[in-house]
Amino acid sequence: MTKEYNIAILGATGAVGRRMIEQLEHSTIPVKSVKLLASFRSAGKKLKLKNEELTVEETTPESFDGIDLVLSSAGGAVSKKFLPEAVKRGAVCVDNTSAFRMDPDVPLVVPEVNPEALKNHHGIIANPNCSTIQMMMALEPIRRKFGLKQIIVSTYQAASGAGQAAIDELKKEAQDYLNGEDIRGNAKILPTKGDKRHYPLAFNLLPQIDVLEDSGYSHEEWKMIHETKKIMLGDMNSKDIKVTATCVRVPVIISHGESVYFEVEDEKATAQDIKDAVASFPGNILQDDIKNQLYPQPLNAEGTRETYVGRIRPDYENPGCFNMWVVADNLLKGAAWNTVENAEYLVKMDLI
Repeated sequence: MTKEYNIAILGATGAVGRRMIEQLEHSTIPVKSVKLLASFRSAGKKLKLKNEELTVEETTPESFDGIDLVLSSAGGAVSKKFLPEAVKRGAVCVDNTSAFRMDPDVPLVVPEVNPEALKNHHGIIANPNCSTIQMMMALEPIRRKFGLKQIIVSTYQAASGAGQAAIDELKKEAQDYLNGEDIRGNAKILPTKGDKRHYPLAFNLLPQIDVLEDSGYSHEEWKMIHETKKIMLGDMNSKDIKVTATCVRVPVIISHGESVYFEVEDEKATAQDIKDAVASFPGNILQDDIKNQLYPQPLNAEGTRETYVGRIRPDYENPGCFNMWVVADNLLKGAAWNTVENAEYLVKMDLI
């Protein structure tokens, strides 16, 4: 008899939480029941799972009584408060916040890349940052076949990475700009809500995602560097692959783009070899036909689970070095789908 699971979605009313509900509907997880949890402000709202209308409940420690699996995307502070309570009550949690990513006792997992790490969980599994996930999808097949020495990434990240309020602000700014209004001085959300200054994103680029640290890097850049090392090498401070990042917010609603420059250990590898490796990796779609102007675009990636890779070409000045362009829906593969997919693997591997 197939085991069925009682599931709770923490942060169910947010942009990622709603997509978790949708992804759960189409997952392979045998579902016995689903509980939708959020803050007291959202309690009482109605959301649909398949054809069933569910009422959102206020989150308390007791909410997790009898729950087998928690899918969480309610903010780091909420995860730190409630997920240990869920674990105490016997649940396994997959968390889409930054709360536990750098905890050495918490696996940081992209299922196609490092599923074996799930075996080491102690009740909590962390979802990587959205920009890290799609880069891992593109680079892992290359690392496995040709080795990796260095990664230099520049991101082009959508407004949705900063939440619904950032999307709303971008749309309003764009309309105001087209109406001839001066949009400077009216921003309240970006580059990051908690910082001292805010700038418009419409018709603009912001080379800051998350707070700027004393090192000169933004925290988003720090995350990409150290998450990459933890996922690929099991050590967030490993020196075996050099990684650096520049993260930029762009006026796109959904789907992040990334320009990735990388150096492989095998200098005999060709661009075609790289393309073949990327195309054969589960979850990747190669879009690389320059004769027909085929390459990944955010608009085309929106609403899909896959990672799209193209513009793969060698650096003719440096043997063993290549460029590529990577795009994925940051709310799906970068968040909701990777969370549900981790849960699918937990079920398949009998780890719940």
